[in-house]
Amino acid sequence: MNRIDKAFKNLRKEGGCALIPFVTAGDPNPDATVEVVVEMAKQGADIIELGMPFSDPLADGPTIQAASFRALEGGMNPDVYFDVVRRIREQTDIPLVLMGYYNPVLKMGLGTFAERAVEAGIDGTIIPDLPLEEADEWRKEARRVGLANILLVAPNTPTSRVKRIVKASSGFTYYVSVLGITGARTELPPELAQGLKRVKECSTKPVAVGFGISRPEQVRGLRDVADGIIVGSAIVKMLHDTFAQKGLKDAVESVGNFVGELKKATLKGEEV
Repeated sequence: MNRIDKAFKNLRKEGGCALIPFVTAGDPNPDATVEVVVEMAKQGADIIELGMPFSDPLADGPTIQAASFRALEGGMNPDVYFDVVRRIREQTDIPLVLMGYYNPVLKMGLGTFAERAVEAGIDGTIIPDLPLEEADEWRKEARRVGLANILLVAPNTPTSRVKRIVKASSGFTYYVSVLGITGARTELPPELAQGLKRVKECSTKPVAVGFGISRPEQVRGLRDVADGIIVGSAIVKMLHDTFAQKGLKDAVESVGNFVGELKKATLKGEEV
């Protein structure tokens, strides 16, 4: 049982919902990434997604695309990424999920990448451009080293395919709330709760929802139907804007406070 499994097990005992914030490694710089991840853990995050920048992030909207490009321009690569993870691990035991694309994994070699990820302190991976039908080799290597392999389900995924995906997924299954790319949205689809229910009925494993969630009131609306709630673009934008205007200290504090508000919104009975 890795850290992700333990986190969900503890939350089930408490009747809670996981808050899973996302940041892009290396944006605005590696030192800032370490500081903000540690602060998010202190403010109540249960699991953290750490984006590994890639030149063609096809699942991501403008906010995370821009963050990835800034990080790449600053020298971010898999070697630096794993060094950032090791530095985070020196300060916190929070579960860490690598969110990245398949090209860098394939280039390094599946076994080598999996081993290096675990050695650095990664607990699971999300690779959005690796479909189930092509994932057997990666799943084998991930399983060999104890990495959770988190697969995605879309609102229009047929139920027969949902069953195959949740069976192959480990750690949790990622339910994409909308058809399209990442990015904060003013309103979430009214059929989102029903879609989550459909996936959960197919799975004995946790189901977390992401894409578009950006405010505490949205989190409150999902906490009773999701096992985990993922917030990415809103955090990435806040970190970038505050860093540019006020510097690292204020940026880390602002993101930490926001994560604290989001976590509070996951607590049942908490309305303020």
